[in-house]
Parts: sequence; C-alpha cells; structure tokens
Amino acid sequence: MSTEAFAAIDVIRAKRDGGRLGDEQIDWVIDAYTRGVVAEEQMSALAMAIFLRGMDTAEIARWTGAMIGSGERLALKVDRPTVDKHSTGGVGDKITLPLAPLVAACGAAVPQLSGRGLGHTGGTLDKLESIPGWRAALSTEEITRQLSEVGAVICAATSGLAPADKKLYALRDVTGTVESIPLIASSIMSKKIAEGAAGLVLDVKSGSGAFMKTLEDSRELARTMVDIGAAHGVATTAVLTDMSVPLGQAVGNAIEVAESVEVLRGGGPADVVELTVALAREMLALAGLSSVDPAEVLASGRAYETWCRMIAAQGGDPEAPLPSPAHMHVVSAREDGVLATLDAYAVGIAAWRLGAGRARKEDPVQAAAGVRCLVKPGEPVAAGQPLLELHTDTPDAVPAALAALDGAYSVADAVAERSPLVFDTVRSS
Repeated sequence: MSTEAFAAIDVIRAKRDGGRLGDEQIDWVIDAYTRGVVAEEQMSALAMAIFLRGMDTAEIARWTGAMIGSGERLALKVDRPTVDKHSTGGVGDKITLPLAPLVAACGAAVPQLSGRGLGHTGGTLDKLESIPGWRAALSTEEITRQLSEVGAVICAATSGLAPADKKLYALRDVTGTVESIPLIASSIMSKKIAEGAAGLVLDVKSGSGAFMKTLEDSRELARTMVDIGAAHGVATTAVLTDMSVPLGQAVGNAIEVAESVEVLRGGGPADVVELTVALAREMLALAGLSSVDPAEVLASGRAYETWCRMIAAQGGDPEAPLPSPAHMHVVSAREDGVLATLDAYAVGIAAWRLGAGRARKEDPVQAAAGVRCLVKPGEPVAAGQPLLELHTDTPDAVPAALAALDGAYSVADAVAERSPLVFDTVRSS
C-alpha cells in the first residue's frame, strides 16, 4: 500500500480539467518527481496540462518554491549587498561579462552562476572558457571567498541547486512544453533565488533572436518572474530589451570576450555599453547603491581592474592571447545604400553552424568560431564592402552558415528609425 500523500494521476487530472493545484499537491509532485516516485511520462503529462491550462500567480510562486526546496540554497555571507542578473538569451549577448565586474567595482557583490549555450544563443561559460586557464567549476566556499575578495564571480551552478529543475528542464525540451510561461519563469527563478542574492535584475529579450519573439509575450514573462521574486522576498526588476539585431559586433565565444574587454577598457560598441550601463543602474538601485554612477566607474578603468582580478581568481590569464580562427570568410555588400536589416536569429544560427554553439548538451564548441558584424543597421555601405566575417576552424562549415544568412540582411536607399534598445522596465508592484 502506497504511503504517498497523493497519486500523480489525480494531480494530472486536476490540471488537465482546468483546476488549480493546491499547495500540498505542488509540494508533493515536485518532491516525488525528484525522488523518482512520479515517473517521467507522468510529469510529461502534467507539464503538457500546465502548458495548455496555465497557472495562476500563487501556483507559479508555490511551484518555484518547491523546486528551490528540492535542493540547497546558497547562504552568501559577504559584507557587500548581493545582486544578480539573468538574461533570457540572445545573439551577441555578452553583457554578463562586462556587467559583473562593473557592478562589483561599484561596491556590490555579484554571484553570477551561468550556463552553457544550446542552439543559436551563446553560453556565458563557453565564452569565458576561451580564456586560457579559466575554470567554471567552483565550490560554494570558493564562490563566497571570491565574492568577498573580488566582488564578482561568474561560474557554473553547483550541483545541489534546484535539482528538480534540472530534471524538468530536460523533460520540457523533448515534450513540446518549453514555451510554457509558468514553466519558463519557475525554471529561471528557482535557480536564481537558490543562488541566494538579495536582488535580481532580469534582461528579458524580445525579437527574432530571442526566445520570446513578441513584446507582449516578453512582458508577460517579465511580469510573471517579477511576481515570483516578490513572493520569495527577492527584490526583482525586469528590463525588456530588443533582440531583433545582434548585440554589438561579435557573435561567438572568444570574439565576444575580446569585445567585452574593449568595453571594460572604455571602448566597444555603443549598444553593448548602453545596455551594460542601463542594467548596472538597475542592479545598483536594488543593492542600495543608486548614488554610484556606473558610467563613471566604467570610464575610470576600475571595472577592467576588477575583471582582471575575477579572471585570475578562477585560474585564467587576462593578458593571454585569445584563440584565433583557422579560417575566415567575408560576406560583402552587393550594392550601395544603407544596411536596412540584420536578423539576429539568422546570425545566431550561422555562428552555431560555424562551431560556436552546440545542438546537444554534450557537444564541444570551438572557442574561435563566430560571426563579426562589421556594419549595423542604419549604417551606409558600398558595393563590395565587407558586411560580415565568418570565423571557424572547420572551413566545411561555411556553406551551411552562408545558407543560414541567405535573406538575413538587406540594403536599401534609406531605413526607418530603429526601435530603442530598452523597451520598458517592469518592477514589483
């Protein structure tokens, strides 16, 4: 006779029929799934029921709490206010790299537990692993010590954080339930809240290169995550940003690191600098450090010094040359005019096919692979002028990358004014 509090089939039926799951049902099903009592096919059915029927705010908050409770929660004992950042993913989105040391240089502690790339969006850890010697795996003690001594850490999540989410994340990928906003929001927030930071800024992307293609969907996801943060006592702000065009010029791994270093040294593309400073302001506001001007700190070079210390603390050599590609292919403009469009998704797919990303979690990535966008929309071009540089160690990959770029850009006589980089900000109500 079963000693379980509930039967999985009853929980599935309740949601299938449009009912609201009770707190005890949610706590049980997440715990039982983590223990292996709820089978994969049963959780698949429940995930599809949630996808089709949705969840209310209280259900999502409880579901997130149950996933946090499936593992450990980091107790970050540092003297600085702690604040974290998460991006929903994009093309050329290297913002974490300059942002973490910048916010640390402003006086906060930034525990940035990051992931690897899958598909067309790059992974922060893949980028940083192009730095000779740098390591992603740190113990909780190493994370705490580095936060105290440097103020910033970017590393892999420890294995004990939200184990229920790890199982459910893999299941969603193969059951057609990835797009469920309750499941996306609870997945992101369970990991971020378990990291233990007191404040969290979310960069929610919208556009062709983003997970959410429309501003309406991005806004719904942002509001859902901000509400989850509030329910769990974590001050949360979401910034809605454009991902119809790649961020900056560099898309890949080593080339994104190089571009991030340019920003930290006072240069770099204007859009990367703009978004880095905008997110830094929001993080500092949550940390109670609004009086510090991140633009001034960035210009002073202090953020670059913090970057060097952060990389060195994890075994990396911040002065070492970054990997360079064995092969480069240039895509040139066919006519004079103004670059009217440059589709982020297509550029991301091209970089992935060149070796910068992976199709499966176990696939290797090439450190030097990627795409450099030499011209951005709104800029003039002449016939024969280079538009894109394709970088790879495997020249055979170039035709597939070029196929991805077919129709991805256009040249016109004039272009309409571009949409702003930052659309809106969603705060706790």
